[in-house]
Amino acid sequence: MFQDLGAHLEKLLAEDNITEDSRDQIEGCLGPSAVVLDHSSGFEGLLFVDDDLLGVIGHSNFSSIRATTCAYKGKWVYEVLISSQGLMQIGWCTLNCRFNQEEGVGDTPDSYAYDGNRVRKWNVTTTNYGKVKTQRFTHSVQRSGSICACEFYLTLSVCLNNGQSLGVAFSNIKAGPGVAYFPAISLSFKESVAFNFGSRPLRYPYYFYACYLPLQSPPTTDLINANRLLGYLKTVLSTSIDTQVPTGRDSGTWQIQGDPTILVTLAHIFNHFAPLMCKVYLVEDVLMNFLLSILEGGGSVEEHPLIQQLLDLFWLLMEDHEVSECLKQLMMSLLRAYRFSPIIPDLGFQIHYLRLTTAILRHEKSRKYLITFDVLRSVVFFYIKTPLRVKEAGLEELIPTTWWPTRFDKEGKDEKDTREETAEERLRRRAYERGCHRLKKRIEVVEELQVQILRLMLNNKDKGTGEASRYIFLNKFRKFLQENASNRGNPTVLCPPEYMVCFIHRLITAIRSYWDEGKRKSPGSISSEDAYVPPQLFYNGKVDYFDLQRLGGLLSHLKKTLKDDLAAKANIIIDPAEIQASSMDDLDEDEETGAAQLQRPSGAVAMGGALARPSWLSSPTLGRANRFLSTAAVSLMTPRRPLAPPEKVKVRTLAVEQRTEEDIEGSHGNDGLLLGRPLDEPDQPITEKSLLEILDGVVMMYNLSVHQQLGKMVVVSDDVHEYAVALKDTEEKIARCPSRRLDILEELQKSQKVFAEKLNHLSRRLAWINATIYSKEKMLDVYWLLKVCIRTIEHSDSTGSLFAFMPEFYLNVAMNSYSALKNYFSPSNCMEELPGYEETLTQLAAILAKHFADPRIIGTDIKDSLMQALASYVCYPQSLRAVEKIPEDQRMAMMRNLLAPYEQRPWAQTNWILVRLWRGCGFGYRYTRLPHLLKTKPEDANLPSLQKPCPSLLLQRHMAELLSQDKDMAASFLNSVLNQLNWAFSEFIGMIQEIQQAAERPERNFVDTRQLKVCATCFDLSVSLLRVLEMTITLVPEIFLDWTRPSAELLLRRLAQLLNQVLNRVTAERNLFDRVVNLRLPGLESVDHYPILVAVSGILVRILQAGPLISRAASVLLSDPCFQLRSIQYLLGEGDTGAASADHKHFSLHTYTDYISTEEEQKVEQMLTFLTEESKQAAASTPTSEDDLCPICYAHSISAIFKPCSHKSSNQGFKRLKYVQHMGNRVEKWQNTSINQSYIKHL
Repeated sequence: MFQDLGAHLEKLLAEDNITEDSRDQIEGCLGPSAVVLDHSSGFEGLLFVDDDLLGVIGHSNFSSIRATTCAYKGKWVYEVLISSQGLMQIGWCTLNCRFNQEEGVGDTPDSYAYDGNRVRKWNVTTTNYGKVKTQRFTHSVQRSGSICACEFYLTLSVCLNNGQSLGVAFSNIKAGPGVAYFPAISLSFKESVAFNFGSRPLRYPYYFYACYLPLQSPPTTDLINANRLLGYLKTVLSTSIDTQVPTGRDSGTWQIQGDPTILVTLAHIFNHFAPLMCKVYLVEDVLMNFLLSILEGGGSVEEHPLIQQLLDLFWLLMEDHEVSECLKQLMMSLLRAYRFSPIIPDLGFQIHYLRLTTAILRHEKSRKYLITFDVLRSVVFFYIKTPLRVKEAGLEELIPTTWWPTRFDKEGKDEKDTREETAEERLRRRAYERGCHRLKKRIEVVEELQVQILRLMLNNKDKGTGEASRYIFLNKFRKFLQENASNRGNPTVLCPPEYMVCFIHRLITAIRSYWDEGKRKSPGSISSEDAYVPPQLFYNGKVDYFDLQRLGGLLSHLKKTLKDDLAAKANIIIDPAEIQASSMDDLDEDEETGAAQLQRPSGAVAMGGALARPSWLSSPTLGRANRFLSTAAVSLMTPRRPLAPPEKVKVRTLAVEQRTEEDIEGSHGNDGLLLGRPLDEPDQPITEKSLLEILDGVVMMYNLSVHQQLGKMVVVSDDVHEYAVALKDTEEKIARCPSRRLDILEELQKSQKVFAEKLNHLSRRLAWINATIYSKEKMLDVYWLLKVCIRTIEHSDSTGSLFAFMPEFYLNVAMNSYSALKNYFSPSNCMEELPGYEETLTQLAAILAKHFADPRIIGTDIKDSLMQALASYVCYPQSLRAVEKIPEDQRMAMMRNLLAPYEQRPWAQTNWILVRLWRGCGFGYRYTRLPHLLKTKPEDANLPSLQKPCPSLLLQRHMAELLSQDKDMAASFLNSVLNQLNWAFSEFIGMIQEIQQAAERPERNFVDTRQLKVCATCFDLSVSLLRVLEMTITLVPEIFLDWTRPSAELLLRRLAQLLNQVLNRVTAERNLFDRVVNLRLPGLESVDHYPILVAVSGILVRILQAGPLISRAASVLLSDPCFQLRSIQYLLGEGDTGAASADHKHFSLHTYTDYISTEEEQKVEQMLTFLTEESKQAAASTPTSEDDLCPICYAHSISAIFKPCSHKSSNQGFKRLKYVQHMGNRVEKWQNTSINQSYIKHL
């Protein structure tokens, strides 16, 4: 019977074979049978094209490309898989259409296009088309993950979105001899799509029932044969394989029952079946659907061993290249199906495809091949796309009742006190929360399947068929990180950040589960709750960090400067020849890369035109993308020369692809990744070393794009808040509206309805985002990552100078993850409820306090980030208390660094920190926002600068102790503050002069907004510097008034001079400052009399009420040539009040009763009385002859004669001349320093 089985099968396959329904036999279409994009001449602009010539990414302003096949008669259709949601025009064009960077498909007379982003159709002119209306709202139907179809029928063009007809787009299309239409698209920069002309099954095949045909004919004969062979295969399997697997049996094995000749039958079947399974159409239409049908019965994946047995047969009876191609196409089909499946209420499609993926990856040999092939394409499987339309995901069914905040405080923030809720509000909120809970439970099913997939990939016990899956995954994962870290300037090759967010959460869950399993097996190791990355990973060369910046600079520089420390602390010797060898290796790699590019198929390369597609993910086809740019990246780390000294550790650094399990985990005394343990580091097992490298990669992932994406998604919550405030405001207006004004009432009710409907939509969408991105579990993941970074930084810091090897992104992630927990996850989750929150806050405070001025950190950006993080930290009461809880020696060191001279470093943030420590204690300095800005709505009430004052008396005492004990530091610090105040206020006056001159020109003019911003910044800096002077005088008055100190007199005279200059500029009526303030220009909102005059008042009150030394301060103030009593009188509104200024509103501290206390007013009045009396006495005294005045300062009498030149001067004038000569050089040097110029430009 089996002797002629092959011939018998061929006879069966030949029966009833129909003639191939070739498109060539159907009139109306011209072109190659395999329809692709025309990469040779049918494009305009710069494009990245897949090497299958079906996927395309725009890489210029507006790029266009058409297909190789045209239609002139009949009914034709093609599908476009849309993976981005930007500007693109999809449709048809003729060969004569000429496009450019501004005009594309639909902008010429013979081209027709649909733009789902703008919901319009285009044919020279544009009109609305393709809107799906729900009540009063209109939604765009095109989005990432959608499938758009374009139908063509001679005089008719119809578009469809996800199978839903959008109606007739165009009619009376031009036709006739010489007129044929090509599928075409125009898309903007970074937009990505993939075409399906028929090379794969159409996702919505009902087109066939409407008599529309794909441009590329399906392989009808092959389909019939594949289905018939699959039927034979199922018959054999159902009779010859034991599908009831006994308990404890390896699911990857199967047994044949009966005669061994069954194998011969299967071999003959596969002889015909295997070649068919290398074709993408048949894999997707036949094999994938069959495998999906196996799992349709429900139950766990383990209950369906047939898939495992089928895969065993594939590897047994098919050639390796055949099974490889089959599995690759199967996985790509699953990726496409998962990515572009519509979202339904129970997420059934996504769950179905993930279950099949899990079943395939449970097969060991198949799993290892798929990981080797390109595991990081499977990042798509870990993404849960967010629906743009509520009805799309059935959210109205899941969450029938919506809710949003209805109570707000004066600052516009939500009031979280639920005790004031009405019964109706409470019922709505609870019903909404129940709906959110139902949605979360359904999403958790998908997430659990995704974690199972990752756990299969991270299996390190499957060594029966070679290297374990985890180590294959690890190498691919590192290369994925390299591609995303090394191509930040080329967004088309990066993994989309929304994918990274989902991927990192699943990866954290999988890592922690394996970590804790290892802890149970090895009780001596640490649990995942205490996880950290050991510092030796940063300098032993076992893990490559590409070109990422280290805290101490470039790696080559660190190896040169810290080679002795490496030898002493980590037992690692750096060969002097290694740096030179590294340079030569880089040159060799460049030559090798260039040769590889010449040998690589160029795909779609043209002059100024289409380029080979570099992305592994951007293409919706997820097919065989050409690695045009990815493979051009240098190898991760080349092998180095062996290190000579035998008594030291020899480091062997390997390229990622060359690393083995032994290189990672170590063996026989080899520590693997933990080579070079510092002497102070505890010799305690942590976990499996491969998990440490994956954890390191997770931290890097968060830094690359996850944090930015978390910030972007908050916009939905912000929209809900804004619409809720608008709705409440509208309801209040309706309540106040007079009954006779029915026209106004009608408009208000319309607005109320619009806001309510929009909130219904947004609240349901927010529920989805909170479940997928901002849930309690996701918050705990980010919190765990924060603690990992904190412990890693602490361990690395203990290594001393080797701390410089740590990559900068660890500090960035520590700061950013805390920011995310604080700003992005609330109000849905409360950060204060996290376990060990206060302790973690204190640990982070210690890191910021210690490292913002750490000399081991040299990067300008990271130092600035640390400074800004500390500045933000001291603005909030809870985090400020955390700073106060760190050890006293660390607090004193922090304050010493803050009081260092301001020259040669960015000082604005340092000054801002000191101001925040003082805010709430200064004269009239208890405001959150300036009095004249109270009626304006703040941009963001959560900004650090808008927080209520929370001064730190403890840190103020530390500052007083340091300035009292260290006289040199005190003089240096105050001189630098006075220098910067002089510079900042002078710059401010110069800028407002230019602004005022521009504003008074008769012709129409515009003031540069950047100039206004810099001007306001200089004013804010002047105010903050005055506040620091006020704090210093209050805490340590003897610095200015105790003239036994060498610098006290000079500091006091400089202070008096600056205060008088500020007062004269600001208090003069109708002067420059007054006129600019009255202009109220946008950008100069903070420029006003109040902030600067109360700061000056605070300083004057302090120095003129210093007990027995008051006369000394008064004499210095009055002896300054710039002193004017009128300026002091101005503070209380007692200046000139002539007729010319009768209509002008005068400044007076008396008008700020909510900001100036009665005691403070009395102090100013007493100061004015005292200075008035002192001025009268000084005026009544005998005037000094002009000949007796100092020729240097013209303010003091001559008291010194110089020998032998006999020049005369006062002691004060001579000291001031010496100081000005010395400090003038320093100020000029500071202003010319690039670091400060760039900082000023940034401000």
